[in-house]
This record gives sequence, structure tokens and C-alpha cells, in this order.
Amino acid sequence: MEILLDNIGKILEGFQVTLILFAGGTVLALVVGTVLASMRVSPVPPLRLVGATYVNVVRNTPLVLIFIIVVFALPELGIQFSFRLFAILAVGAYTAAFVTEALRSGVNTVQAGQAEAARALGMTFGQTLSHVIMPQAARSVIPPMGSILIALLKNTSVAAGFGVIEATGTLRELGRDFPQALYWLFFGIALGYVVLVLLVSAVFRQLERRLVVVR
Repeated sequence: MEILLDNIGKILEGFQVTLILFAGGTVLALVVGTVLASMRVSPVPPLRLVGATYVNVVRNTPLVLIFIIVVFALPELGIQFSFRLFAILAVGAYTAAFVTEALRSGVNTVQAGQAEAARALGMTFGQTLSHVIMPQAARSVIPPMGSILIALLKNTSVAAGFGVIEATGTLRELGRDFPQALYWLFFGIALGYVVLVLLVSAVFRQLERRLVVVR
């Protein structure tokens, strides 16, 4: 217990990196996922094909393999970033596939008559999607989106195997230095993850309640 308390600063630094990976990965996943979802419901067949191909390939690829491709293959193409940024790219690109499918399912819940009314008013497909369809779709997928982002938060731990010292990487280092306190260190790190997951869950519960009131 004393070793856990003595190293609380280092543990908090690890969780700070975890939060950076989570925030960066979330932004990337939401942006890319929204673009891909728009492609998947597009009336242009090649765009639908690209969106469907990305989702089917990435969702059926292990996250560790995505990390390997990003961390080791991209530098061979002349793309050089820090390991932390590579980790954000990996978790964001991976999670984007799940965000895409969640948004697409939300689009399918919007009544077709609303899109038809928008077209009757002279709105283009892009305007209809961004101003009519997507806002309603986003409301309906808040619960699954919360689960997806919680999974992203936990998936950031994979970065520990690729040189990023986040929370799990900190546990590995401290466990190596203080093997006699491994169980206490594991408890401290696990507790930190539980707190973060509960915070994310609370945020999405609040969003869901507020949007239900708006309806």
C-alpha cells in the first residue's frame, strides 16, 4: 500500500496520457465515423463501397494488428509521428468503424418522409444529411455510442505494448520495479479505469436524459 501511495504521482501521469489518447481517439473516431456513415448512406455506389469496405475490414481486424500497421508500416512510407500520436491514430481509426455502423443504424431509424420533404424543399443530399438526418440519428445512437467510447477508453491500454507509457504501461513499469506490491498496484490502476468508465457513462446518461426531454 505504501508503494502505491508513494507512486501515486506517476500513476496519475499515466492516466493523464490515457485521457489524452482517449480524447484524441474520440475526436478522430467521431469525425471519421461520421464521414464514413455519410458515405455508407450515400446515393453514389462507389462511396457506399468504400465505406462498407472500410467497416468490414477494420471491424474484423484485431486492434493489435491495427497498431502494428500504424506504428511500423506508416514510418516505412515516410510518415513519422510520436508513438503517442500513432496510438491515437490506431485507436481512432479502429473505433471509427464501430461509430460508422452506429450512426448508420441511427440514420435508418429516421423516417424516410423527412428526407423526401427536405428534397422537396430543394435541399441537396449533403444538406439533408447534415441538417435533417444526422442530428436525429445522433440522438438515437447515444447509448450505443457511449458503449463504443468506453471500449475505446479501455482499448488505449494496447498502446502500452508499443512504447506509450499510459496507465497500463505505468503498471507494467511499477510492477517490474516493485513486484512485491503488484496486487496493490493492479488494484490502484484498475480502480482508476473504473472511475473513468463511470465518468464516461455518467456523461452519456446525462446526454441521453437531456435529449429525451428535447424530444
